[in-house]
Amino acid sequence: MNRSLILTLAALAIAPVPALADGPKTKVTEVAVKDIPAAVTSVVKAAAPGMTIKEAELKERADRRYYDVEGVMPDGSEIEFDLLEKNGAWEIVETQRDVAWASAPQLVRDTAAASGKAIKPVRVIESKQTDGMVIYELFAAGKPDEPSMEVSLKDGKAKVLAEVWPH
Repeated sequence: MNRSLILTLAALAIAPVPALADGPKTKVTEVAVKDIPAAVTSVVKAAAPGMTIKEAELKERADRRYYDVEGVMPDGSEIEFDLLEKNGAWEIVETQRDVAWASAPQLVRDTAAASGKAIKPVRVIESKQTDGMVIYELFAAGKPDEPSMEVSLKDGKAKVLAEVWPH
């Protein structure tokens, strides 16, 4: 079965899903790999020495500047680091990877199901925060730009977020 047919069937299988409350608007600028600041590359390479950087974006939102740096690890897995500029220095605030919904922790899946929102995610991003929290971003069919639901997990407790996670 081809991907577009699967996505079409998935779209038909779910009810309309209300979006999360809007966060601040984000200005996104594509950045060529050769133009990524050395300070950003250094932080990324320290966290994932074998990573091959494939692309980057500079995101400016409210009073924050971020770099999203995406790449591939030697085993072929994709990874993304979100770096926030604080006092002129760059630090990783989030590490992201796509995961299968079935591999998300049962508590996260149960919390999403109990929310009353009818969503069968076609994409799930696992976003590990520096404080140990993990945010699961659930994307509904036909809505690839913003998650339709986010579920946080920390210290054995899960909850559906009412607002878009700031990172």
